[in-house]
Amino acid sequence: MTGAGENDGSAGDIPDVPELPSCLTLEAIVDLTGELEHLNELVMLHLEKEGGFTDPSRYFAIITPVLDLLEVEIRVRCTQRTTRDELKLIVRHWIDEEIAQLR
Repeated sequence: MTGAGENDGSAGDIPDVPELPSCLTLEAIVDLTGELEHLNELVMLHLEKEGGFTDPSRYFAIITPVLDLLEVEIRVRCTQRTTRDELKLIVRHWIDEEIAQLR
């Protein structure tokens, strides 16, 4: 329950918390930040650049390094004190930079 004037997560805002759990998976982070569609845009650009989806093993060979790089970026830039809003900006900025390099 939130009091008057507190961020209750309405209007698409992510409620800010003092610390994020350190045990979050990349999938949980992408879900938490609401960047799944944005990340999917990056994935689709990588697939397009590599000739499209041909088979599952090729898909994973193309996409796994991208997800690994995102995970490294998060590990390097985030601390126990990183807020959800800060995390969202980190993820969004990294994806934006990757997309810009592919175009």
